[in-house]
Amino acid sequence: MTTGISSLASTASAGVASTSSSTQEIAGNFTQFLTLLTTQLKNQNPLDPMDTNQFTQQLVQYAGVEQQLKSNDRLDSILSNAKSSSAASATGFIGQTITADGKSTALKDGAATWTLNPARAAKQATMTITDAKGNVVATQTKALNAGEQAFTWDGRSSSGFTAPNGTYAIKVDAVDATGSKVTVDTKVSGTVDSVDLSGTEPVLLVGKSRVPISTVRDIGAGLST
Repeated sequence: MTTGISSLASTASAGVASTSSSTQEIAGNFTQFLTLLTTQLKNQNPLDPMDTNQFTQQLVQYAGVEQQLKSNDRLDSILSNAKSSSAASATGFIGQTITADGKSTALKDGAATWTLNPARAAKQATMTITDAKGNVVATQTKALNAGEQAFTWDGRSSSGFTAPNGTYAIKVDAVDATGSKVTVDTKVSGTVDSVDLSGTEPVLLVGKSRVPISTVRDIGAGLST
């Protein structure tokens, strides 16, 4: 009986520490531990009572599991409150114009705009624009100054047709006057239409583009061309 109680207490403790164990499973082990302990006390031999050290160890295990269960409840409450607070903050972005790290943005009404930030001036930068399936739609080449600047694509493909509204991505390959590669960071801007709260992190929906809230860098109007 003593071995069974110790085993259950260890199982319950392990269940508390494991992220894959459910609270119900832990509580079930905890309840079974108490039942076995009570039964052992009722049925022990009066002439050969339970060893005091063993009994003390079992009570310590019992107290430890109980404390960890309470800690789990507190953590669940903290996480729930944090998620509610994050959701409330995210909904405040609706209707706001935001700028976020990213390469994909929406083409709407003949314009798709990215914010480019070269590490230094680029003598030649080639902007390659692809559709949602990864197909190259257009390429443009121009010089870029150092610092943030807006680049707007008018929706015209390299073959001359007008691309339909949708989500498009940009890739920038740039070199300086010496021919050395220049790193160009890209950001996207747009007005937040709604918020997706189904995942672990709120995602802002800008047209058909999905922008994780952690990538937002600015709130307000984007850079002008």
